[in-house]
Amino acid sequence: MSDATIGYLGPPGSFAHQAVLTRPDFGEPEPMASVPQALAAVRAGSIAAALVPFENSIEGGVAATLDGLGDLSRPPLQIRGEVLLPVHFVLAVRAGTTADQVRTVATHPHAEAQCRGWLARELPGAGVVLTASTSTAAQEVRAEVYDAAVCAPAAAELYGLAVLADGVEDSTGAVTRFVVVARPGEVTVPTGIDRTTLVLYERDDHPGSLLAMLTEFAVRGVNLTRLESRPTGGGLGRYCFSLDCDGHIADARVGETMTALARVCSEVRFLGSYPRADGGAAAPARGMSDADFTAAAEWLAALRRGEPGR
Repeated sequence: MSDATIGYLGPPGSFAHQAVLTRPDFGEPEPMASVPQALAAVRAGSIAAALVPFENSIEGGVAATLDGLGDLSRPPLQIRGEVLLPVHFVLAVRAGTTADQVRTVATHPHAEAQCRGWLARELPGAGVVLTASTSTAAQEVRAEVYDAAVCAPAAAELYGLAVLADGVEDSTGAVTRFVVVARPGEVTVPTGIDRTTLVLYERDDHPGSLLAMLTEFAVRGVNLTRLESRPTGGGLGRYCFSLDCDGHIADARVGETMTALARVCSEVRFLGSYPRADGGAAAPARGMSDADFTAAAEWLAALRRGEPGR
């Protein structure tokens, strides 16, 4: 992907920009105004891939990304990789601005959620305005649209703003996970430390429908690392389920789980199997390795041929 353009949630100075710069192998970065715009550009073929925020350790899944990837009315996309980025926020202002002069604070919705307590405590009289990204907020403070921005230190420096307060996040150690998405193609080669992302759609709404889907993972020893419900737009109570699990589509336990889900779900959208950025993965449970599945299949085949069992 090194010769291709990769879009990211811009403008420069955003956390997505910092994330994409950690992986120069992703290609030449190009800022995008929003997550939907970035995904649309990939689908249209105007860029090769896009790096977009997927989930945060404090606020959870990023709705624009989850919905954009799970929307069955649009062509599918495939996750090819991920980046984990620690996030740290500052309150940035134009030079000379004091705390008592701050009447408006601009920032991204996920940043606001992670700094809500600090803002309420330290700037109780300021109104919060939500923007497309934290770097957009910094740009608009420079343009004198708003008084202050909650953004990355890099954005404050890039746009010539002063840091009025550092460490304005309510919880330390927050991490945002970004994913690289491209048009569907050959799945990445298994590495042994992989993650698979799916979106499951119920065939119909009935008691135990979610349990039926989750049971397919449990009985094959496939560990779920994320599970979120998202409205399908088909009416109240109609949801799809976005999830991550350990393993690769090439693994027997994951492949068998997916074939079982195809029987019980109205739709299974495969969003990719790719290496985990943290390098970790749960080892298969006893009886759930590829060798175990192969041995079991050979045993059944022998029985069907009339040969004695083991």
